[in-house]
Amino acid sequence: MGPHGAGNARGPGGAGTATVREGSAGRARLAVLALLGSILVPLLAAGLRSVLWALAGIAGLALAAVGVWWTLAHTGALRALGAALSVTAPVAVLALYASFGMLGPALLSLGLWLLAATAARTALAPGHTASEQAVVEPPHAPWVLVNPRSGGGKAGRFDLVEKARAAGCRVALLDAGQDVVGLARQAVAEGADLLAVAGGDGTQALVAEVASRHDLPFVVIPAGTRNHFALDLGLDRDDPAAALQALSDSVELRADLGYAADRVFVNNASFGTYASVVTDPAYRNAKARTTLRTLPGLLTGEDAPRLRTRADRTYVDGLQALLVSNNPYGRAVDAAHPGRRKRLDSGLLGVVCVRVGNTAQAARMVRGPRSGGLIRLNAGVVVVEADTDTLPVGIDGEHVVLPSPVVCRSAPGALRIRVPRRRPGTPRTGGAAADWPRVARLALGRRSRPFGQ
Repeated sequence: MGPHGAGNARGPGGAGTATVREGSAGRARLAVLALLGSILVPLLAAGLRSVLWALAGIAGLALAAVGVWWTLAHTGALRALGAALSVTAPVAVLALYASFGMLGPALLSLGLWLLAATAARTALAPGHTASEQAVVEPPHAPWVLVNPRSGGGKAGRFDLVEKARAAGCRVALLDAGQDVVGLARQAVAEGADLLAVAGGDGTQALVAEVASRHDLPFVVIPAGTRNHFALDLGLDRDDPAAALQALSDSVELRADLGYAADRVFVNNASFGTYASVVTDPAYRNAKARTTLRTLPGLLTGEDAPRLRTRADRTYVDGLQALLVSNNPYGRAVDAAHPGRRKRLDSGLLGVVCVRVGNTAQAARMVRGPRSGGLIRLNAGVVVVEADTDTLPVGIDGEHVVLPSPVVCRSAPGALRIRVPRRRPGTPRTGGAAADWPRVARLALGRRSRPFGQ
């Protein structure tokens, strides 16, 4: 069986499919009941006045959004006023609800709505589990690159060098200024049959590309500060040494790689405001202070970036910031851990566009996707450009400057990844955007066309 297949023991239409269908119908019924409950709770508590209470809540959110905008885009008294407004507006609404006995019903209604949205999405797309293939033969000549400075010295705290050598790895320590790609290529030339990295996502991506080009398995050892790639692979970021189990008791799966021009990324490439902030030398040691100091000029100043993008056939302009991710990130209501990727092998890039240029547009953000201030897309190819010859880009947290326009693309299934058979989490299953007519039909037991047809 090839690396893309994981051995489904039950064929189409069998017991496995029936179980999935029953589970989807159950989630659809839960979604409909939760949605009705989110409507009925405030109606029972306040009758038609619940509409006024809802409007009050929306107004509080709009004022909070305005406050956040003033805080980020301005300085001086207006920034101070914005900071105060972003806190006092929602607190005032909660206090108003509490004084009239509406806080409990409002929180219950909100919780039911979040449950309804989550259940609806998972019902429409029963999910995708990355195909895994058990590894029969361990590597004979594994090679691991260890960055001793990454994660504030995480490799040293967990004795990764000694543990990797004990597991049979040839270990290379990364010195400042060394060519990461060159080291990985040299390891392959010297006979390495598995490449691994103990470091941050930027270093992971560079070695992963070398592994991909030579069709070698790759192991992620989360020794960086954040290691979002490891998180979405289900690895334990608090115990990076546990990833070494992938050398002896592992499964193999396929994952995509993203490219911005010729630069590879495993997580994302950011353009515009954030990419410009990280170019400041002070950012590394004072992230919050540097961000607040530079954002006003980047959001409303003469040098504020104005980006344009074409994601497949969709064109969007007037953007302050743009994030292109290797597979789409989840929404806040998809699960208990927002901002995670549900899968790493969809063959698509996720695109998040930010277009907020003034106070009115900031207030409209409470409308969600309909506001036009936050745009989410999925695409195979994304082209980003501006009225400049070059664009600063943050690629997996590392700053680079690329010629404009920058073409981003996905390399589907390019990377063979080995992970421990037993690990804390797995890439989470997917979910489609809530289509309530389809959810209702599914809840009533009526057949509908498969998703995407």
